[in-house]
Order: sequence, then structure tokens, then C-alpha cells
Amino acid sequence: MARLSAAVHVQHPTTREWVVLEPGEEPVPELAAEITNADAWEDGVLPEPDEDAESEGPTPFGFAPEESSQPEPEPEPEPEPEPGPAPQRRRKATT
Repeated sequence: MARLSAAVHVQHPTTREWVVLEPGEEPVPELAAEITNADAWEDGVLPEPDEDAESEGPTPFGFAPEESSQPEPEPEPEPEPEPGPAPQRRRKATT
């Protein structure tokens, strides 16, 4: 597992809580995937994503699953109602 060479702040992919990782730590794969700056790692190389970690657990908050990436079709418009008879004007009563 890769070690960090710098302190980083990352947002947990499922809980969306901010996590501070210190230099020398070996973060869990789901947090390591969030660190995209190569300078944060000791060897300067981003770790390989763990494919098993991505397939487990719920979809991260705010992200739609890949199969629903296409917009839903709009519903067909309802036909407009036919106009009825014109309203009658009220007449003032004369005294």
C-alpha cells in the first residue's frame, strides 16, 4: 500500500465527511482513490484503484449510477381542453 508524503484533506466518498490524513499514513483504498495529486504520495505515483472497493457499497452521494446517465424522456404533453362558451357579463341592477 502507498504512503502519503504530505497531509491531505479528502471528502469520504460515501459519508461526504472531511477526513485529514497525515504524512506517513496508508489510507484505505476508497480514500486513496480520492487523492489525485501525485505529489501527495511518497513515490510520486498514484496508487492503482482497487476494483473490488468500487463494486461494494452504495453509490456515493450526489452521483448517479452509470446506467442512468441518460436523461429520462419527457412525458407527452396533455391535449389542451376545448374552450367552453364565453362567460356572460353581469348587468348592473337599476333602481
